[in-house]
Amino acid sequence: MLELLLPPPVDPLWDLTEAYGADARPERLNLVLGVYRDQTGGTPVMAAVREAEIRLAERSASKEYRGLSGNTAFNRAMLSMVLGSGGAAERAVAVQTVAGSGALRLLADLICRTRPGTTVWISDPAYVNHRPILEAAGLTVRTYGWLDAEGGFDTEGLLRDLGEARRDDVVLLQGCCHNPTGVDPSAQAWEAVAELAARSGWVPFVDLAYHGLGDGLEADLAATRLLAERVPEMLVAISCSKNFGLYSDRTGCAVVLGASRQSLRHVETALQNAARTLYSMPPEHGAAVVAAILEDDGLRALWSAELDGMRSRIEANRRGLAAELTALGWDAQADVLARQKGMFSMLPLTPPQMLRLRSTFAIYGTTAGRINIAGIPAHRIPCLAQGVAAVLGEGGE
Repeated sequence: MLELLLPPPVDPLWDLTEAYGADARPERLNLVLGVYRDQTGGTPVMAAVREAEIRLAERSASKEYRGLSGNTAFNRAMLSMVLGSGGAAERAVAVQTVAGSGALRLLADLICRTRPGTTVWISDPAYVNHRPILEAAGLTVRTYGWLDAEGGFDTEGLLRDLGEARRDDVVLLQGCCHNPTGVDPSAQAWEAVAELAARSGWVPFVDLAYHGLGDGLEADLAATRLLAERVPEMLVAISCSKNFGLYSDRTGCAVVLGASRQSLRHVETALQNAARTLYSMPPEHGAAVVAAILEDDGLRALWSAELDGMRSRIEANRRGLAAELTALGWDAQADVLARQKGMFSMLPLTPPQMLRLRSTFAIYGTTAGRINIAGIPAHRIPCLAQGVAAVLGEGGE
């Protein structure tokens, strides 16, 4: 049997991470994976998370199975945090998942079981795992434009492309801090997207992985809440990896909004059945931590302050890199970079130039130009800028 197995494609991010690990140069810089790092280069456990873990350990709760929907307190907390106190949460169902990727796959399976062959639209460029997850679930994938020629958000291009989306198609939208570009729609552009969805009848599928790391938690959730108000049905995949620092605890949530509670009568069971065939039930620890934080005023305030600090450091890194590029004479490139948001930014480099950045300066980003802004130690920003400027100065491919 194994002799029949064809060579599968390698994961580009983990392939680069392995190459970084094998690089002996002490000055090497890993900006590939989307992990927040502090000034020392480490990924700290948030103080609110550590305190919640201590309280949970002292409580010594049973490790008995929690059920196919996971931690129900966590699910309620996710609905409240993401959808707010309005009516949208009253017509929504949530189940805990194995991180945000698990939520994406679970919801993709729900789409396929409900309407096989559905077309799902994703941005171009998109998060590297969007297409594989959707196609693995048996869905058809099409793309819509995201960036204009200057590297900003292309409102007209997106609306033109999504004007071709048919009623009952699904459109995957990143709710904030777009991965890989760091370029988000304006409030006016989100209004236009919501109006188009309501008029055309396609279903928004919102991927929320970085809320709190762009303009602040409430601002970063505004687009998702806007869509929830305007459309009868919507899907939301939520990750707690970045804003709670629970990367290896694989904590996420899948949310389905319907036109009414009655329309949701079979949804939770369908999601449970899909989960049963994939992983049975999600891990408890991370969900218990998040629920403990969001249900306690003191822990929630501590977490919110820490999240603000992380966002401030990311913003400072981006401003610092833009300032260094400006000082080196690359004003236009710096201006585009400075307008981006969240953990990631796209360098204005071609794939061959990214390869030269890696081979000559030991700076690792994706082939498409994405770098993890949250992973740069502040003292390395001038070196990064000098490497980027040198490659830009070479010109050509």
